[in-house]
Amino acid sequence: MLKPNRSRCRFGILLAVALWSLAAAGEQAEPRLDLERLVQETLENNPDIQSARQRFEAARAVIPQVRTLPDPKINLGYREVVEREAMYGVSQEIPFPGKLGLRGEVAASEADRIEQEYLAVQLNVVAQLKEAFYNLHLVHKSLEIVRKNLGLLQNFEKTAKARYMVGQGTQQDVFRAQTEISRVLQRLAILEQQGISLRAEINQILRYPPTRPLGVPQEIRVTPLEHNPVEIQALIEQAAPLLRAQMKDIERSENAIALAKREYFPDFELSALGLRNETMRRDGYQVMLGVRVPLYYATKQRYGVKEAVARREAALQDWWAVKQALSARVQDNLARAQRAEELVKLLAEALIPQARLTLASAQASYAVGKVDFLTLLNSLLTLQENEIELHGEMTEHEKALARLEEIIGESP
Repeated sequence: MLKPNRSRCRFGILLAVALWSLAAAGEQAEPRLDLERLVQETLENNPDIQSARQRFEAARAVIPQVRTLPDPKINLGYREVVEREAMYGVSQEIPFPGKLGLRGEVAASEADRIEQEYLAVQLNVVAQLKEAFYNLHLVHKSLEIVRKNLGLLQNFEKTAKARYMVGQGTQQDVFRAQTEISRVLQRLAILEQQGISLRAEINQILRYPPTRPLGVPQEIRVTPLEHNPVEIQALIEQAAPLLRAQMKDIERSENAIALAKREYFPDFELSALGLRNETMRRDGYQVMLGVRVPLYYATKQRYGVKEAVARREAALQDWWAVKQALSARVQDNLARAQRAEELVKLLAEALIPQARLTLASAQASYAVGKVDFLTLLNSLLTLQENEIELHGEMTEHEKALARLEEIIGESP
């Protein structure tokens, strides 16, 4: 059985470390990625937002159409029985008074509903962008922490080798340090892959090629809430676009009921014709008023009213369902933000300072043989996980606030 070539493995580890060092230096040279600028570019370029805006523009264009009288008809005719007559004129359909106005109100309510949906799409896409940005920030911070600890592990390996060479340590400590270095390199590879995926996601939102460079995310901080939980719950009914869209749907349904009831009344058609008797060479005219009688109201207009009433009731139930869902989402994200804020304070003020003191003590004690290598290694890994968790909780806090902003339509 062949033994592995340790010098070759060692060369591979050193090469990988050098590559990661070069990558770290390259990232430090990259420009900072500003979140506000990304949000502005998203509002201008994102295809989902642009599509929603065009749907809103289309809905607004419907309003003047339905408020306008139907197009008039030009009538031309020729009749010959005993005498020859030519006929020419125009006719105009005239809906019963009030119908055009109600049709306009229905269309206006529908346009208002689509406008709120457009605002909801904006908020949703921006929230997606912010979550991806905060996740990318966490990946970069994790890379910084892990790369820093890689350097410490290399020093630990040198110390373990030196102690082993003078008979104060074991070869197992050297192997354990090299194993942990390999695990760190594996973790760095995973974090790099996550960073590539998040950059592609952000570029997709911005409508850019997935490989477009973005730079290093700017630093983030824990943003305090502008409103207390009671005020945030109240803002749902006042400003939440999804709930306001449902309210506009109810308003549209009320106008649709009034329009359906107005369909019981007849529409009219007024026509004016000019006549020319070619035989007698005399001119005349004819004026006619047509009435469209709602004769089949029992199976047409009556069921039209029932349909409109049922749609209103459905809109009311949808409003309640959306309100309950948004309230639950707000409560969930408030709880997440509160938990993250408490953990950030605990990690920053207690756990991380304690872990740093523990690591410093373990380093000093290991150098003189008072603690074993496993204690030293555990101290380093505990500090690493606490530092990554700190940035993870900061990220979770800001993501919760982004989701709250998406729900209520403004900064929470």
